[in-house]
Amino acid sequence: MKIYNTMTRQKEEFVPQDKNEVKIYACGPTVYNYIHIGNARPLCVFDVLRRYLEYRGYNVRFVQNFTDIDDKIIKRANEEGVQFSDISEKYIKEFWTDADGLNFKRATVHPRATENIDEIISIISTLMEKSYAYQAGDDVYFRTLKFKEYGKLSHQPIEDLESGARIAVGEVKEDPLDFALWKGAKPGEPYWDSPWGKGRPGWHIECSAMNRKYLGKTIDIHCGGKDLVFPHHENEIAQSECANGCTFSRYWMHNGYINVDNVKMSKSLGNFKTVREIANAYGYEVIRYFLISAHYRSPINYSIDIIEQCKSALERLYTCRESLDFAIRNAAGEASEGEDALLKLFESRKAEFIEAMDDDLNTADGIAALFELVKDVNTHIISKPVSKAVCEKAAQIFDELCSVLGLLYNRKSNDIDEDIERLIEQRQQARADKNWAEADRIRDELKERGIILKDTPQGVTWSRA
Repeated sequence: MKIYNTMTRQKEEFVPQDKNEVKIYACGPTVYNYIHIGNARPLCVFDVLRRYLEYRGYNVRFVQNFTDIDDKIIKRANEEGVQFSDISEKYIKEFWTDADGLNFKRATVHPRATENIDEIISIISTLMEKSYAYQAGDDVYFRTLKFKEYGKLSHQPIEDLESGARIAVGEVKEDPLDFALWKGAKPGEPYWDSPWGKGRPGWHIECSAMNRKYLGKTIDIHCGGKDLVFPHHENEIAQSECANGCTFSRYWMHNGYINVDNVKMSKSLGNFKTVREIANAYGYEVIRYFLISAHYRSPINYSIDIIEQCKSALERLYTCRESLDFAIRNAAGEASEGEDALLKLFESRKAEFIEAMDDDLNTADGIAALFELVKDVNTHIISKPVSKAVCEKAAQIFDELCSVLGLLYNRKSNDIDEDIERLIEQRQQARADKNWAEADRIRDELKERGIILKDTPQGVTWSRA
């Protein structure tokens, strides 16, 4: 598999440190509000990365954090007159409602910043001992210019970074590029005791601490949105490599931005969309399909028309899978001529999918391979009788590919399917008995339940409207 490494700006062969385990860290949400589709894109994209690596035989240790103490959380708590922990707890629960709805596979560990204060203090202490950090008033800052490789991820010359840096009111740092590792507590703010006084961690240091604690000093892949390249990930590299004396992450993956109606999504423009509001209108699975339908590094445009197209594409997948179930139940027992070629055709679609995903997680081409399989099923299975073995092989490959993409997780239970099959059989018997009134009654009942009937060479098949 090849991965585009943001650090080197080129595709590289992915070779994990340990052939038996891949260590991945994904930056999680700051929990002060509902997640928007910009938050959801890395959630879905890197969930597919994890699923694909596991599909290819790797064990994956996947860590995604919660930033549960932050200026935005404190501001929200003050506005609502509650404790900061009330805000973070509320929105962690809301996050799980959306993440589960998107079929996000829970990480190996979901650590919180407030649960790792000791580790954070330990790293800051090391940086102080090595003179990479200093105390100024009640705060502790990272001495950025001492790290000679600063800017290597964002590929920005230090002169350009310096020209854009400022010292905010109240800050007493040595250089505008220096960033806070520890913030002294202001009146009324939550705090923890530390060697530098009462305070709380800066934003960047928490990820360095949790990376080291749960994955070790050097990880395989660090991922997140493109907006995190600078300053967040740049600062993580600086403080981690100075504290630990080794490479922080061997590969860096960043997903592209989301536009809304061809305009970059931004809270300042008021055009951002929460996952919840879209899900209430279209369901979660349509959102997941939309977010993985383009290559992860490309920008992606949200619009009602595109969401409707994604909804139609998903319906095609569900219809194909239901047709395969029907074909398996009604398939001929004996193999017919040409079925070996069919089996090879289905395997070739799987190979196309793997080739696409091996090329920097190209989900767009992976989905295209899946729909080629759908076309094959419609052409060679739904339209003509074939053996059960062929039907089952097509279903197996179809399910494998959908599972890697995290799709088709809302299939109805077998009990419901069996109930529908029973009604169809009763209608067929009523028609055979020329009991037209009963046949019409059952047809109307199925229609009310959103079931569409279709005659095929193998009998009556059905799909959901």
